Amino acid sequence: VPFWEAKSSLSPPPLSSPGLGEPVPPLAHTLQKYLTALQPLLPPDELEHTRKMVQRFGSPGGLGKKLQQGLEKRARHSHNWITDWWVQWAYLESRQPLAVHSNPAISLPRQDFSDWRGQLVFAAKLISAVLDFKARVDNGHLPVEYMRGRPLCMELYPQLFSSCRVPGPKHDHVVHYGRPRRGPTHITVVRNYQFFQLDVYNSDGTPLTQGQIHAQLCRIRSQSWKTDKEPMGILTSEHRHTWGQAYNRLLHDRINKESVRLIEKGIFTLCLDSPVMRISDEKYASRMAAQILHGGGTYSNSGNRWFDKTVQFVVGEDGSWGLLYEQATAEGPPVSTLLDHVLQYCKKTDTVRAPLIPLPMPKKLYFYIDPAIKWDIEMAKQNLDILINDLDITCFNFQRFGKEFPKRLRLSPNSVIQVAIQLAYYRVHSEVCAACDIASLRMFRGGRTDYIRSPTNQMLSFIQAFDDPAVSVSDREAKIELLREAAEAYSQLTDQALHGHGIDRHLLGLKLQAIEEGLSVPRMFMDTAYGLATHWKLRTGQVPTNTDSVMCFGPLVPDGYAVCYNPQPDHVHFSVTAFNCCEETNAEKLADTLESTLCDIQELLHPPA
Repeated sequence: VPFWEAKSSLSPPPLSSPGLGEPVPPLAHTLQKYLTALQPLLPPDELEHTRKMVQRFGSPGGLGKKLQQGLEKRARHSHNWITDWWVQWAYLESRQPLAVHSNPAISLPRQDFSDWRGQLVFAAKLISAVLDFKARVDNGHLPVEYMRGRPLCMELYPQLFSSCRVPGPKHDHVVHYGRPRRGPTHITVVRNYQFFQLDVYNSDGTPLTQGQIHAQLCRIRSQSWKTDKEPMGILTSEHRHTWGQAYNRLLHDRINKESVRLIEKGIFTLCLDSPVMRISDEKYASRMAAQILHGGGTYSNSGNRWFDKTVQFVVGEDGSWGLLYEQATAEGPPVSTLLDHVLQYCKKTDTVRAPLIPLPMPKKLYFYIDPAIKWDIEMAKQNLDILINDLDITCFNFQRFGKEFPKRLRLSPNSVIQVAIQLAYYRVHSEVCAACDIASLRMFRGGRTDYIRSPTNQMLSFIQAFDDPAVSVSDREAKIELLREAAEAYSQLTDQALHGHGIDRHLLGLKLQAIEEGLSVPRMFMDTAYGLATHWKLRTGQVPTNTDSVMCFGPLVPDGYAVCYNPQPDHVHFSVTAFNCCEETNAEKLADTLESTLCDIQELLHPPA
């Protein structure tokens, strides 16, 4: 069967365990699914033009066959045929600032303290919790995770600690200093823009007790009163090329180099934030998500961040807290596992008395700032404040139903939420758009992520029928059937992506294989359809945690949105972001429309008596 006539409901082949790398999907399958994905986005004449181009690429004598063979050879001789390329292309080659554009933030339920004393007691417990988790990772005691009955690759866990992204002129790279034995023994604490090296282990390798850590945090507080220090951390929020140049200038000085290396080597970074202006309860969730995401601006806590660091925990004086992570090394599920451990650990009472051993003073990290570096900091401050003012962020807690309601109706909660997001977008913009959700590929050794694409044809059919006055109210059953088909189609795409049969990694691999072989980029990738299909106006993400956390990040494109959601049994937390500089997008309007759309879907499935 020619690939363009092949059935698109492909069942994934038998799965390899994480002992094996992921398969290279069959070329014909990927090309067919690519054309199917374009159908809701393109008018028929453009689709026909693209179809012919794709057919030439995939024909027996086409370039696709040759590139496919190259990828299959690469798969036979590598740990994972695509992960290095994916991380390089999706993250390290991006020149956008990490703040807002890339690093996801997770804001957690407010703790019951409201001053610096409570802040430091909680921060000490938090540090102990992370060290306890790290010990399990280092000792191999972290239980293997499973998804759909399959064991998952656990390689990412050791890399969460003592790792950092480093800026470069054309692309960044990641440094890992962690070793199960003889790795770094300190964390970095930052308060009032001042960085400290805090050793968290005794000379015999045992971790400090919570009491000892708390005493050291009190010493750090007494050493970091003044706020007249230059906010060095702001430099890490810059455009990557600009920060790369400033980084090289900074490291010319020996003292600066030592300070930067200690931040990069630290197990993780703890940001002790100053109080922020009090705000109404309804806006609190949005403000706190923004505070974790970017620090609130150069006059607030943005200088208390090192955005290149893989994991940063943030603890405010008002009980707010959360974490920020860098995606080239960390990703959602392992971070969620770490968070769940921290939350469970923090429920326990500390019974260990602090031994009366005098501890060395935490070491303050100094920076020599010459006029060139001072200029770099001033520019970074201006640019970050512009970016923060440009970000429109709205969080809300949808309380009419959670994940249990769709489950009772035998619908996937994730699929129903994805359909609702597309319908809400359609109601605001009178069109559908390319959207990506993230699928984890940890069923395979070294697997990272791929995109789950929407909208599907089935989604478009449901969206167009839902608000169509010609489809009468009495056609409720027909609408429900269209919703079921849309949700089922999305669930199938999810399943295919989880099993290594998404299309975006494969298409990227074909493109990069051509470049590797010194060939010109195939015309299919220069086509306007490919540009449209990868202009992600909707970036979505689900937080797989068991707690009431809110995740947020910025849109991928200037005229787009990011929508994150955390489905709990009877409610769903949402965050919606957009950029103010785009007149067409409005985060609050999309959030309000999404809320009413979810209510409409509930009434369709469960009409009031």
